[in-house]
Amino acid sequence: MLGDLPRTLTVGGRVYRIRSDFRSVLRIIAAYGDDELSDAEKIYVCLRQLYADFKEMPADDYAEAYERASWFLACGQPSTGREPRKTVDWAKDEQLIFPAVNKVAGKEVRLEKYVHWWTFMGYFQSIDREDTYGYVLMLRQKRAKGKQFEKWENEFWNNNREMCDLNMTASSGADAESALAEIYKELLQKGG
Repeated sequence: MLGDLPRTLTVGGRVYRIRSDFRSVLRIIAAYGDDELSDAEKIYVCLRQLYADFKEMPADDYAEAYERASWFLACGQPSTGREPRKTVDWAKDEQLIFPAVNKVAGKEVRLEKYVHWWTFMGYFQSIDREDTYGYVLMLRQKRAKGKQFEKWENEFWNNNREMCDLNMTASSGADAESALAEIYKELLQKGG
């Protein structure tokens, strides 16, 4: 129904509860960005993290479960089939993303017990270009499309290269990614 926020996904004719809070999805996204995990491990982390009853899911349903999970992570939007150039690094950008999302939401979302992933993404997509993160994101998108910067944009980029350039990692982002990598490895070792 229009306006519903899914908290379950149907796989193999069975309804499965999902962890639809934004924190669960951000853990999945962080796993996707972990170069030390194989594609199969990334898929496993996604399924294990998203489906609350993953242990009860037959292995024959994993492919469909991943397809449904991808639909959920994309907020119900169909895949375009092409991989967009990366303009967001959730771990690196964390200290910029949350103040901007909080401004849109009118509250500190990290203090909320539950915020649905789609609601969180609605906040994220509403970040104003006037906010620091909105401006940085606009510059990254412009660069990804091969467009020329205006003089002041180029000056901002050069003066804030560590914040703007995704090829440069901030130490706090690297520390967060390292900590998350340990969590994923622990998940993988525990199995189902």
